Amino acid sequence: MTKAVHTARAVICVLTLTLCSSAAWAEVRLPAVFGDNMVLQQGVELPVWGTAGVDEEVTVSCSGKQMKAKADAGGKWMVKLPAMQPGGPLEITIVGQNMITLKNVLVGEVWVCSGQSNMAMVVKGCVNADEEIAKAAFPKMRLFTVPGKPADEPQNDCGGKWVECSPQTVGGFSATAFFFGRELHEKLNVPVGLINTSVGGTPAEAWTPIPAQKADPELAAIFAHWDKVIAEYPKALEKHKADMEKWKKAAAEAKAEGKPEPKPPRPPQGATSSSRPGVLYNGMVAPLIPYGIRGAIWYQGEANTGSPPKYQKLLPLMIGCWRQAWGQGDFPFLIVQLPNFMTRKGQPSESKWAEFREVQMKLALLVPKVGVSVNIDIGEADNIHPRNKQDVGKRLALNALANTYGQKIEYLGPLYQSVKVDGDKAIVSFTRVAGGLVSKGDKLVGFAIAGDDKKFVWADAKIEGETVVVSSKDVAKPAAVRYAWADNPDCNLYSKEGLPAAPFRTDAP
Repeated sequence: MTKAVHTARAVICVLTLTLCSSAAWAEVRLPAVFGDNMVLQQGVELPVWGTAGVDEEVTVSCSGKQMKAKADAGGKWMVKLPAMQPGGPLEITIVGQNMITLKNVLVGEVWVCSGQSNMAMVVKGCVNADEEIAKAAFPKMRLFTVPGKPADEPQNDCGGKWVECSPQTVGGFSATAFFFGRELHEKLNVPVGLINTSVGGTPAEAWTPIPAQKADPELAAIFAHWDKVIAEYPKALEKHKADMEKWKKAAAEAKAEGKPEPKPPRPPQGATSSSRPGVLYNGMVAPLIPYGIRGAIWYQGEANTGSPPKYQKLLPLMIGCWRQAWGQGDFPFLIVQLPNFMTRKGQPSESKWAEFREVQMKLALLVPKVGVSVNIDIGEADNIHPRNKQDVGKRLALNALANTYGQKIEYLGPLYQSVKVDGDKAIVSFTRVAGGLVSKGDKLVGFAIAGDDKKFVWADAKIEGETVVVSSKDVAKPAAVRYAWADNPDCNLYSKEGLPAAPFRTDAP
């Protein structure tokens, strides 16, 4: 073979590789949130986006309608499909240099479900799991789980895929999200799509964009803390290695003696931690925006209970950032108020968890279209991950059905309104008591009372109409009343609809 032939073949190979590389780069691509089995939000314009070759024309076709876009200098394109009625299944085709067909697509209600471990907790971990899984054949419910990937910069894609809800797929999906979505699906009789994006043990600052946090001087301490954590990581890692060696010996000794193995030491946090500011927004929320949604549910807070005032600043900032980025207005944002947890105390005392619940309720009352579900009766003293997620999901759904979908139902139990002192008694009035007040049990419990000395004692309490009369032989002139004000309170005030009264204090600062 001559040198000229070798040279010609080499040139052909280079050209072929170049053309193939160019073609691959220019292919129309979609982020993972667009795929077979997905649900599109009914009644709104629907953004569909992806990448292609620069200046490449992309055509998106659905239900006889076509929308065209041209990829920009960065290869990005977007179209907006016109609003659709609930139904399906549909097919969507995306055509550029190549063609993508999305099959088995439904139109209905789409909710983002986010938070930390109690949102991440899966159906197979909840109470009556086997029964719930066996009957979870809902082909018009679709589930999407975002992989847990923190990122230093906002990402364009996140991985994951849509699946039909079935006994084969539901066990590993968020229990709170599933029970919420199931209630909507059954009550509204429309397809429901649920996007679970949650990571255990993470604070709200990890889910909030970094620029917004840095713009607020009151949140500067968050970044100072993480600068210190990262700087001290090498030293902390060495200590962890030493602690692990000690643990291995202790574990071996426990095993030899037939005793329970001690818990291993936790590894130190560093630059790759999922708890750093903004990293979960970047990796697990930004890739979803601006997918058409109805709203979001949020089960998070345990990681922030140490500083309720900071959370009162941080969570509204996060909600505002999400809403602004999505560009769909003030979409509903429904919060799970933290349930009862930890050892029950014998006497009234201060509680960070109670303060935190108060902040959550304040946000629901003050921030537009933010709702809260009260769960002070369904926690577990020794388990920060209570297994009753059915009631959590149902109470969130009640809020959505009433406030988002306009159904005439009760969605929240009694809320403190005012207190009036009459001699040695405090008369507490409530809102949301259209059906009346009831106690579950022979005696109404959970109330504490104090005079001007601010020393709270357990109180006698009785229901009179739409009020509760509170008193104690030890308090001649009441100055303040508290209800369910503890980490794990013993409390039993409900509406006649069976919804628990929200914890409160009349001496709130």
